[in-house]
Amino acid sequence: MSYWVRWALTLAAVAAVLAALWSVFNIVILIAISAVLAIGLDPAVRWIEARGRSRGRAVTLIFIGVLAFVILFVALIVPPLVRQIGELADDIPTYVEKLGERDDALGRYFRDSDAADRLQAFVADLPSKITASFGTIVGVAGRVGSAIFNAVTVAILMIYFMLSLPRMRRTASLAFPTASRSRGEAIMDESITRIGGYVAGNLLTSLICAVSALVVFVILNVLNVGIPFALPLAIWAGLADLIPAVGAYIGAAPAVIVGFFQSPVTGVLLIVYFLAYQQFENYVIVPRVMKNAVNLSPAAVIISTLVFGSLAGFAGALLALPAAATIKVVIVEVFLRGRVAEGDAAAAATLHEHDRAEAEAEAEAEARAESRRRFLKRMRDRLMPGR
Repeated sequence: MSYWVRWALTLAAVAAVLAALWSVFNIVILIAISAVLAIGLDPAVRWIEARGRSRGRAVTLIFIGVLAFVILFVALIVPPLVRQIGELADDIPTYVEKLGERDDALGRYFRDSDAADRLQAFVADLPSKITASFGTIVGVAGRVGSAIFNAVTVAILMIYFMLSLPRMRRTASLAFPTASRSRGEAIMDESITRIGGYVAGNLLTSLICAVSALVVFVILNVLNVGIPFALPLAIWAGLADLIPAVGAYIGAAPAVIVGFFQSPVTGVLLIVYFLAYQQFENYVIVPRVMKNAVNLSPAAVIISTLVFGSLAGFAGALLALPAAATIKVVIVEVFLRGRVAEGDAAAAATLHEHDRAEAEAEAEAEARAESRRRFLKRMRDRLMPGR
């Protein structure tokens, strides 16, 4: 009887813990995002530490760099955006008059339906309507405030995790029994490596997206098919590319809209570019960058993104690949290697295939790193021959 009582108490305790976690689900998601970002930035912290800096100073330098990037982005996009919105509001009567003068279906519609007068009346009444919609203003302000609070919370937790990561790892290892502690530490280290590789790979693909978008915008300006806000739009495309599955489309939307405001040709060219780049990123860049990072099949990537995105929305989609990579590490190290130790031939063949793929991915990554080092050395020798 005591056996079933222990089982019942265990199930009740697990249910109570899960219910408590569900009640604070948003906080759990923020903690998970902070931990993933901290693990992903840990290689940069260790790189700065290796050059004689303390861990606290290394974290401070990285945080200042991220903060400077955010301030630069806001400074680049907010003042021109406010100015352009004001200019657009001032030019609406001119646009309406030109539309009414056109000798086509759109111009005839504007003249026959008095759309110009109604549009001008709507613009004139817009300030009073916005002022009267107090509830809408409060709701929007609340959502913006909540987003800012979440971002600040993630930043603070990320700094704490970055500072405490070595100590947290040592503390977490104590949760494993002494007999299996070394195996548990190996699983932890492998999971941390996968998460860090995913974050670093995601940052790299986003950087490539931003730089390529900026190059295309500059080329369009050279060809007199100009697009304003080239740098902020390129930065936004890179930031949005961090979001799995739909990030590329979110990043492309503002640039395409601005392009169509310039001319239909510019809008169509930008649509063609972003569609072509998305295919290039999906089939060329991401497989090469992520192969050694998470070592997941395309099916596993799609399924994990759909499942976690359905469970937790945007945050779930952002955490999908790190979670899937961690689950795979646990399955391989705990389940598969345990079966091999028991003499399972099929498990041994699967494990051998897994280890071979890991070794090939590491060799390719090392070859690419060596190629980059040789390229940087050649560039340094050409630019600074005396050093």
